[in-house]
Amino acid sequence: MAVILGIDPGSRKTGFGIIHFEGGRSEYITSGVIRLSAGELPERLGVIHASLTELIELHCPQQLAIEQVFMAKSAGSALKLGQARGAAIVACVAQQMAVSEYSARQIKQSVVGTGAADKAQVQHMVKVLLKLPAEPQEDAADALAAALCHAHTQQSMISMAGATSVRRRRIR
Repeated sequence: MAVILGIDPGSRKTGFGIIHFEGGRSEYITSGVIRLSAGELPERLGVIHASLTELIELHCPQQLAIEQVFMAKSAGSALKLGQARGAAIVACVAQQMAVSEYSARQIKQSVVGTGAADKAQVQHMVKVLLKLPAEPQEDAADALAAALCHAHTQQSMISMAGATSVRRRRIR
């Protein structure tokens, strides 16, 4: 199917994870966290863009799965998060990558089975699903979870499109 880049954006730390998904199987490629200095926001956004551009050129992912903005602690935090997402998306779109966005709840539901999962549950399931020797860092695990969510969503859509029949039942 594809090489998928998952991103967990942040203005202080941006997690990334890359998987290869084909035939219903996910294979881990790499993951990590882009740690940003305490400098001005424009400089941090530039680091996100440059770091992701370098990562994309190195691993050639075709698709991006990124977490949507949610209302964080304050409007200011949400705006900074949105700008970090924007820098990440621009780096990917500049490389002609397809972009898909998922809510944190969708990502957790896809990977853990419940949209209310905590960070430790996500880390554990990412480790299990990708057969990793240890649990990845929180932000990297969230990014890998986004990539897995995208792979599962795409696989479901392909399966539904290829279905030869649909069984319908009446709801009483």
